[in-house]
Amino acid sequence: MSESTAGGTGPGAAGGPGGAAYGRSGSGEGTRAVRAGLPEPVKHEPALPGPVFAAHFHLPGDPTGAYTYGRDENPTWTLLERAIGELEAPGRDGVETLVFPSGMAATSSVLFSQLRTGDAVVLPSDGYQALPLVRDRLEAYGIEVRTAPTGGDAQLEVLDGARLLWIESPANPGLDVCDIRRLVDAAHAQGALVAVDNTLATPLGQRPLELGADFSVASGTKQLTGHGDILLGYVTGRSGEAMAAVRRWRKIGGAIAGPMEAWLAHRSLATLQLRVDRQTATALTLAEALRERPEVTGLRYPGLPDDPAHQVAARQMRRYGCVVSFTLPTRARADRFLAALRLVDEATSFGGIRSTAERRGRWGGDAVPEGFIRLSVGAEDPEDLVADVLRALEESAD
Repeated sequence: MSESTAGGTGPGAAGGPGGAAYGRSGSGEGTRAVRAGLPEPVKHEPALPGPVFAAHFHLPGDPTGAYTYGRDENPTWTLLERAIGELEAPGRDGVETLVFPSGMAATSSVLFSQLRTGDAVVLPSDGYQALPLVRDRLEAYGIEVRTAPTGGDAQLEVLDGARLLWIESPANPGLDVCDIRRLVDAAHAQGALVAVDNTLATPLGQRPLELGADFSVASGTKQLTGHGDILLGYVTGRSGEAMAAVRRWRKIGGAIAGPMEAWLAHRSLATLQLRVDRQTATALTLAEALRERPEVTGLRYPGLPDDPAHQVAARQMRRYGCVVSFTLPTRARADRFLAALRLVDEATSFGGIRSTAERRGRWGGDAVPEGFIRLSVGAEDPEDLVADVLRALEESAD
């Protein structure tokens, strides 16, 4: 790795090449989303330059400068990384963002770059279903893995001596929330690093670095880009040794995003606030409607005032996300409900402009009832979506 890309001084870091663009993004979240990461305007040039397809760059003489080889850096990544950094940590210096080809690539980059044989890591027991697969790999490398639920800040109980605490809040799919700042303070007091999976919240829902975390990690596949047409992940962290290790891991593992995906992601950020505000408002409306249904149990949405996580969520979140979860009496009832929906696609993933839902237990990796439904609210008219869901509940009754 060249000196120009180490220790948070690469193109994706605050203060890196083109850093003047930071001053043009504005202070409002909508303004920032629209303008984040854009280069300084040049006459006759596009506002958002197209994707740069390059395996190598002209490099006479000594190998210095930002762009040397396509596995290390790409101008399209640079603009996207700068944009995400402005959303995750607006106005903050010493922060760096790195993009990856998927959320799991971003997750793996943090776990495997920070942990060594003999270390201990704390993971949520109710987090994303791929975490148990990661656990198998970590344990194969001699890393101790401890787990605890997200709710009630239960990870505090198994934190002693850990090298890294991994938080997922809200947790997917159960939507429990923990007090991120409380856990961060406890972890840092013991010398542990903290990573927060911010996928479900997005940077417009919460900013983990402002709550003290060392890393904010997310799948950009979901609501960040919001159209269900690309896979992407990212890590935003405080510049320094820890992020330099993440960068080295990306280089060594070759876990790099394609320029077309990076460009599409950056283009999609412009509508982030519009999408998030619409989806969040509709999610609350839907949750309120579901609360009145007798066949619905275990309803969770952090934005509901009576949700078990609401008080904690209200202290650290600005928006509560687009996902609502609930349980229907049986697997058969859940399957009939999903089949009866007309405006909601039966599909996995979440955060897209088209509403999706699935019986989460069909994958076998989540500790949820057979009738558990995870529903991701899209950008449809709220009255149409609510009417469709209520109609499907009626039609799916025995």
